[in-house]
Order: sequence, then structure tokens, then C-alpha cells
Amino acid sequence: MTDINTANQDELDAVEGLRGHGFEIVRYREERGRFTSLRQLDEVPGLSGKLDEATRGQLSV
Repeated sequence: MTDINTANQDELDAVEGLRGHGFEIVRYREERGRFTSLRQLDEVPGLSGKLDEATRGQLSV
């Protein structure tokens, strides 16, 4: 399980379904604060509508 509030770019990129998006997730978190829901990942540039339930199942907030 990868916590999207504490994981670094490399840890996020290692998750199947997030590869190549770690930088955007970290930048979003730094600009807007901690995630309160996995649904907020849809607000990250390049991720809207791309995450399936299997990927979300590997993540926590």
C-alpha cells in the first residue's frame, strides 16, 4: 500500500497505473496540501479518469 501523502516521486512511479505521474502528484500535493481522498487524484494533470479500481486499491491517504 502506497500513501499518496507521504510517498516520493519514485515510490509513486513504482505503482502500476501511476508510472510517469509521480512528479505531478507530488507537485499537486505541495501546491494544494495533503490529499483527503483518492478521488482527488482525478484533479492531478494527466490522471483524470485514468485510474482504475486496481490501481486505487494499491493506494491510501
